[in-house]
Amino acid sequence: MVTVPDHAAVIRTPDQRIRVFVSSTLRELAEEREAVKSAIERLRLAPVMFELGARPHPPRDLYRSYLAQSDVFVGIYGQSYGWVAPDEDVSGLEDEYNLAPRAMPKLIYVKDADSRDERLKTLIARIQADDTAAYLHFRSAAELEDQVAGDLAMLLAERFDESRAPAVDDGEPKPTLVGRVPVPYTTTIGRKDDIEAVRTLLARGTDRVVSLIGPGGIGKSRLAIESALACGDLFPDGVYFVLLEGVLEAGLLLPTIAYYLGIRDNGEAALEERIAHALADRRVLIVLDNFEQIVDAAPVLVRLYTVAPTATFLVTSRIVLRIRGERVYDVPPLTTPAGERPASLDHTTRTAAVSLFVDRARAIDPRFDVTPDNARDLADICRRLEGLPLAIELAAAKVRILDPAQIADRLEQSLPLLTAAVRDLPERHRTMRATIDWSVSLLPPEQRDLLADLGVFATRFTLDAVEALGEGRPWGGHAIDALAALADGSLVKQSEVGGRRVFSLLAIVREYALGRLKERGDAQRVRRAHADYYRGLVQQIAPDLGGRGQADAVVRLGLELPNLRAAVRHLVYTNRLDDAGDFAWCLLIYWWISGFFAEVRVWMLELLEKQHDQPITPHTRAIAWFFALWGEMWQRPSEQVVAGLGECVRLFRESGDEDAAAMALAARATARVQFSHLDTDKAEAELREAVVTLRERGNTWAEAITEVSLGRLAWVRGSTDDALAHFDRATSVAQSRGDLFTTSVAGNLRARLTFQLGRIDEAEREFVHTLLLSVGLHYEEGVAYGLEGVCAVAAAHGEAWRAAALAVAAGEIRRRIGIFDVEAFTVHTPYLEILRGRDPQSVDAGELAGAELTVAEAVQLALSERDFASVAEALRAW
Repeated sequence: MVTVPDHAAVIRTPDQRIRVFVSSTLRELAEEREAVKSAIERLRLAPVMFELGARPHPPRDLYRSYLAQSDVFVGIYGQSYGWVAPDEDVSGLEDEYNLAPRAMPKLIYVKDADSRDERLKTLIARIQADDTAAYLHFRSAAELEDQVAGDLAMLLAERFDESRAPAVDDGEPKPTLVGRVPVPYTTTIGRKDDIEAVRTLLARGTDRVVSLIGPGGIGKSRLAIESALACGDLFPDGVYFVLLEGVLEAGLLLPTIAYYLGIRDNGEAALEERIAHALADRRVLIVLDNFEQIVDAAPVLVRLYTVAPTATFLVTSRIVLRIRGERVYDVPPLTTPAGERPASLDHTTRTAAVSLFVDRARAIDPRFDVTPDNARDLADICRRLEGLPLAIELAAAKVRILDPAQIADRLEQSLPLLTAAVRDLPERHRTMRATIDWSVSLLPPEQRDLLADLGVFATRFTLDAVEALGEGRPWGGHAIDALAALADGSLVKQSEVGGRRVFSLLAIVREYALGRLKERGDAQRVRRAHADYYRGLVQQIAPDLGGRGQADAVVRLGLELPNLRAAVRHLVYTNRLDDAGDFAWCLLIYWWISGFFAEVRVWMLELLEKQHDQPITPHTRAIAWFFALWGEMWQRPSEQVVAGLGECVRLFRESGDEDAAAMALAARATARVQFSHLDTDKAEAELREAVVTLRERGNTWAEAITEVSLGRLAWVRGSTDDALAHFDRATSVAQSRGDLFTTSVAGNLRARLTFQLGRIDEAEREFVHTLLLSVGLHYEEGVAYGLEGVCAVAAAHGEAWRAAALAVAAGEIRRRIGIFDVEAFTVHTPYLEILRGRDPQSVDAGELAGAELTVAEAVQLALSERDFASVAEALRAW
């Protein structure tokens, strides 16, 4: 539903009934008006309807008065445009819509009709383009009553939520959940001028890359977050936040950007091409945080902004990228008291550094403030820490055990010695490192050891993971208390992700911890423990990927993704190459569903490079080559690729893994079809052989997905009966195990073929079913398939506007995720073109509206009220 945020949103008490203005022609839609009135009264709201009032005044004055007293506008339109009064240019129907305030939520319902007045068509087209109105079709008065009741209930729920917190207009379409700009947990202090300066640079539009440069701890990430939040209006197509903190290989830049943009990499097209398609003509801001560790990948940004000139990149880095199109903004420290002056007692004249210290200290002691006794010490602390925000926060955390005079005294004694020990670093970086050192020196040995061990984690971690690392460590039996102490000292952050309590380290603290770990000579041991924990976690979760726990398994693995990456890196780095291969193979289904083949390819190529110094088994070599050849199979099929996959089959068989050999054989068959249609007989034979083996081995997921490949091949060859039989078998096998992914894929293809054969109602039921499955799995490609399927059915029924809107909405999803349909299996476009010839205005209007729909709104347009209600909760996370 499209609503306009009201920044003064309130929720009324029962004695102030919300008034709903109802606009329609009186005689034509009399039954529908009664239905809407009934829906409004069911919710204990007040219907405001023209015929309910006395009429001593001219009609226009009367409904203007009614509108002024109303809260929601409901429009019901059928065939008639309505009567145009003498000396008026428009009917009362259009006049009521024109007079409704822009900020008033508008719910518009259009009755399906064989014909419609031309002026009403024009009005409807204008409404469809209005971003303040929600627009739906209906068939009967009974259906309308339920729809209005449901929409009003949802609208009131939204307004109630707005009344509890300030409204945030984050623009449409929204970025994927994982790519949204994080909301700071603490107040940002002293950055107003910097935020305005960065916004000015971004608003000019002349710089493709704006780089925020400065040492660790100076607040680059916080400035990037606040600038991104302040610039949403400049980038109507979205603002995305890409965290590069755990990305250490330059080759992973593109896969990481794709992940945060929601682009799925199934290997069928080059990732750079997918990103270019997804960003084409879209004014987006992409924040790349912590770029310094992969600065060699900076030229990739030049290629991206060249193919996507409307995209802008905001980068945080400790070093300049030195690429064309880059504008550097040096992030300054916070202002500190000038000269030898004490901190100001007046909060309005305090420097930013002192204000930050006071703010963070009050989180520990709410009574803390600048006083005549501590003003000079606070000023000394902030000057000594050179206005570095993180250093000041670490110092402020010590008010739990030290007063400002003691903090200042210890800094005076410790910092000069500590900074002298790290003279190879830039000046402010030395101060930051020394401040962390000083903060850590106040901890007991167990907590110092724990902090060092935590450096092995990527981005975030759970208590379970920490406890797994603690076996045999001094802090092993005290993980909870030690973590709490580190959190109290601002060295560890706590938050919730996916309903779980997680912990994290700031990038510079993680860097410090890892350095301490290496100095102690424990890095290898802790990396091994980390990799073993996540290997065990993967072995525990992976069996669910092919069955009934698939959706939950995908979510759990997604939450652990940064540490899964780190675990593979640790396995490769420590030459546990066979373990790395098994780890990657164990997650094949996850990589496929979530689209991470490009990332896995980077790791596997690195593994193959190391085999010259560290021997690997034939099985590991087969795994690595399989992942390396996957993208080649789709993007650059050749005889060499077919031969390479044949070698994978041989190596898997040599290793005794007939299950994996059958999957490689199916991939080889697919490569044959991609390379040359002359090999279809051989490809079919290989696919059938693979199916038999996989069935015998009990690998139902691979069996079902291979049956899908047989069905696609049969369809291309014109054998529709065989194609349907294969899709039926694939669906039956997948459903028997609760495999939502393959059920969705097979069901969509079967529904498309069923539709093509003229069995419209049967196809519609399956399109709706697979759409519901895809929403539950958060499988956006499947959602696009489902929307296109319902579009085809709507087009076949002559619903021009709805079909066009769904087609464009599906196309927007495809463009954003970088996945495009195979022309041979597309069924909705021919019918839509027929409608374009018959009713071009409705098709054009539908296409305009479809481009503005969110995923949730598109799904709502495709489904009945009952079906949509079953997935509404799942859609809220999109």
